[in-house]
Amino acid sequence: MQSQKATMSINRPTVLILASDPAFSREITAHWPQDPHSNGPEFIVLDQGFSRDLEGSHYDLAIADASSDKKNKDLKQSLAAAGKPAILIHSDSALDFYNIHGAVLELRRDPGLWPPMACLIGREILRRRQAESGAREAEKLCAAAQTEATLGRYMLEMRTNVNNALTTVLGNAELLVLEPGLPATVLAEADTIRNMALRLNEIFQRFSSIEKELSVAVRESGKKAVHAAAGSN
Repeated sequence: MQSQKATMSINRPTVLILASDPAFSREITAHWPQDPHSNGPEFIVLDQGFSRDLEGSHYDLAIADASSDKKNKDLKQSLAAAGKPAILIHSDSALDFYNIHGAVLELRRDPGLWPPMACLIGREILRRRQAESGAREAEKLCAAAQTEATLGRYMLEMRTNVNNALTTVLGNAELLVLEPGLPATVLAEADTIRNMALRLNEIFQRFSSIEKELSVAVRESGKKAVHAAAGSN
């Protein structure tokens, strides 16, 4: 396996080039559109003979060279089985300029036309995959935030009930501590109950403080949104 690598970057996509002719991979890398906001994909060149082992391989897009009908058929089957986006360059002039078969797009090898077309399509495929991946990640974060918000609202709603229960526990524990004639072990346990009740009460008092801080943050956020809207108008 030969690899053409540039500087690695986070979440950099991988383009797998399946070709036996080195000129094919040079055409791809030479015509790939430059993106001023990123270093572009990492290109990995793999001989066509390894195309049967694509399932489970880590790549985002495959671009394959099918110079004959047999290679076209074999590559199409391998790429379809891998289930990832692929562009297959074929040489059959009897077929349309492009055909789509599931995740595999067949592109006819028209001289001078196929390299820039394949690269433009490939870049758009990668952009879409990255956008979909970002959307899925955002959905996960949103779901986690909603779960935490629901839990927080529940705890705030239950705060009064818990405080009432803690007040009862604390009052009875203090009565036990003041009860004369109780064994030392019972007094120690009553004292522990009282201390734990006090600690729980302190924790729930912090919830009240957090609630106030959140309310202030929401109001300030609303004011900023109003000012921003007024400024844009």
